[in-house]
Amino acid sequence: MSGKKRVRARVAFQAGRTIKEVFRLAQLEAVVRMLEEHECDFVDALGRDLHKPRFETVVSELILVKNEALHAINNLKKWMQPQHVERNLSTTLDECLLLSEPLGVVFIMGTWCSPVQTCLVPLVGAIAAGNCAIISPCECTAHTAELLHRLVPSYLDNVSNYIAGGWEVFNLKVPAEPFFVELKFDHVFFTGKATLSNREEGSKIAQAAARTLTPVTLILGGKNPCYVDQHCDISTTAQRIAWARFHNAGQSVVAPDYILCHVDVQAQLMQALKCCLMQFYGADPRESRSYGRMVNLEIFNRTRDMLWRSGKVAVGGQVIEADKYIAPTILTGVSESDPIMQQDIFGPVLPVLTVNNMEEAIAFINKQEKPLCVYAYSSNSKVHNRLNETSSGSFCSNDSILQSLMVALPFGGVGSSGMGSYHGRHSFDTFSHRKSCLLRGTRFECVTYLRYPPYEDRNLSLMTWASTLSQKSQGWCQIL
Repeated sequence: MSGKKRVRARVAFQAGRTIKEVFRLAQLEAVVRMLEEHECDFVDALGRDLHKPRFETVVSELILVKNEALHAINNLKKWMQPQHVERNLSTTLDECLLLSEPLGVVFIMGTWCSPVQTCLVPLVGAIAAGNCAIISPCECTAHTAELLHRLVPSYLDNVSNYIAGGWEVFNLKVPAEPFFVELKFDHVFFTGKATLSNREEGSKIAQAAARTLTPVTLILGGKNPCYVDQHCDISTTAQRIAWARFHNAGQSVVAPDYILCHVDVQAQLMQALKCCLMQFYGADPRESRSYGRMVNLEIFNRTRDMLWRSGKVAVGGQVIEADKYIAPTILTGVSESDPIMQQDIFGPVLPVLTVNNMEEAIAFINKQEKPLCVYAYSSNSKVHNRLNETSSGSFCSNDSILQSLMVALPFGGVGSSGMGSYHGRHSFDTFSHRKSCLLRGTRFECVTYLRYPPYEDRNLSLMTWASTLSQKSQGWCQIL
């Protein structure tokens, strides 16, 4: 890609129209309209790319984006208002403000797991914050990428006769390093590609962006542990874990990656999981209209190889390469050194390990790199409090995934699972610069002259005395 699209976006941003509230609202409304008017097209594209059921497309992709856009529309005026900082002795007659200003031209890279929402949810935040954006859907989901390429510029460019080039969609098929060095963006938002693990690719993106001092948000992933306590509703626990792990054929960065099950309830949990899979997908999940497929042969082969080299198959295990089909699979007898425990799982495979108590589970989790999510199922609130002794991007008790979908909660990683966060107001803040502003008059020069040279001991004594008086009201040398 040449720099023409990015230059057009820069020109569009510098024209200043994206800053106006009425313009931002019009763009957000256009996003909602696009989703409503082309729901069938999105369902068809995701069905062709991932064999994704209509239910999953509407609920986990379209409704999620629509909720984000409507939330931004309803709260934009409040978000854009200057935030007043509490006054102290030195600012009694001044005004201290925080102003949220747009960063400029931002670049958003989506992933194949959820190709619509990982492109459009960050885009909603970028629009709300007043930026121009270039989005790059993952090339693995070619039909969805083509649909976004066709619809996004059409809907957004046609609003208010916006300068063409403010919103662009393209596929990044060149190495990231020279791309980011050549084209200076004001922020890069990355949720993963399919060529490498998210962490390897995210590291490359961050290094490339750093060469031009470009800030990044990285939603990477990690092995999300799920502790199942001996005191829990096994039936409900099994249903929620099975839904979270096997929806979208297991292709999710937020699904439980493995279960740490209390040894006393392992047999019950395994039986309940088997029953859930039968209820969800029938005796042959390949025939189920509610079950998806792997996105491509690369991900299929990677998942199949991990499956065949790890533990013992308790449920499922069937693979059909021609159909990119892997049955919902549960593994037991898994060891920490097995391949399935060494890499992120982007497929319908769920390893089950046993622990003797909660302390053992916490120690196991803390030995690993920090995950994107930690899950815990228990009827004992003390267990949930103890599990927060682990570090992760997010935590959810007695359910899975939902914490990553709520507009009121920031979602992102920590450590090796990523940096930065988004959703709702947090997306707005991610794509904004919070500028400090001090609005001061000149009426008190009769006091502030004490700071000027030539420096006198008397003036220093007065300022030291004033700072001592003002220590309780925030700050030092308030007389300045």
